[in-house]
Amino acid sequence: MAEPLSVAYSPCPNDTFVFHAWAHGLVAGADAPEVRFADIDITNGLAERGELDVLKISYGQLPWVLDEYALLPCGGALGRGCGPLVLTAGPVGAAGLAGRRVAVPSERSTAYLLFRLWAAEAVPGGFGEIVVLPFHEIMPAVRDGRVDAGLVIHEARFTYQQYGLHCLADMGEAWEAATGLPIPLGAIVARRSLGAERLRELAATVRSSVRQAWADPAASREYVLAHAQEMDPAVAEQHIGLYVNEFTADLGEDGYAAVRGLLTRAAEQGLVPAVDPGALAFP
Repeated sequence: MAEPLSVAYSPCPNDTFVFHAWAHGLVAGADAPEVRFADIDITNGLAERGELDVLKISYGQLPWVLDEYALLPCGGALGRGCGPLVLTAGPVGAAGLAGRRVAVPSERSTAYLLFRLWAAEAVPGGFGEIVVLPFHEIMPAVRDGRVDAGLVIHEARFTYQQYGLHCLADMGEAWEAATGLPIPLGAIVARRSLGAERLRELAATVRSSVRQAWADPAASREYVLAHAQEMDPAVAEQHIGLYVNEFTADLGEDGYAAVRGLLTRAAEQGLVPAVDPGALAFP
């Protein structure tokens, strides 16, 4: 019997919702994987070191791992109206970020790429120091004055006002206004060495896990809430509703166009290595 695949994804509600069925051996014909939970900065590093078979990573990390990992056409996070936010402790304009300390969840995150693309025009003076923090520590750091602004993701969209924070800018709105494309956030990648046939089987497994989650949302509720940073069930449901959508089941033409668009623009700014569009094709 083949060894179970090793998988890493975040404890966030969208990931636990999507992968619940597969992780619990509920997808017909697919063995349950060995699951590791880790924040995005950790999974990005795991992918770069080639340590696991399947990972949820930032699209911003893709250029560094495409030689070893293939992008799966399902299971990830893209969408509209779901972009990262730049938060501050008080009302301030974009120019107020010049020379300031900004906390981000990862310098290889899609959120960071979107922020840099936005800031290149919106903050002509350039921001100051970038501080990498786990995403759940960013809002307290902004509130307590340890950083001047924070780039937040996930359920922080729904909870930042509880910290008394202000939204300076929505990176998703800026991206959609500039491109008309959905916002590429998190990708699912798998080792190319698994071979084309097994990669196609894996994609079918992930897609089945997504569809089973939609068909019976209650089945995953305990798993979702057990791992969520934000335990309020209403917030978890909002999170899932925003980040699990038609692009999770299949990237489709718009999804692939969004990924190509992000990586092309980022490469033009010198933020990531250039990517051959063919490297994004699924085997």
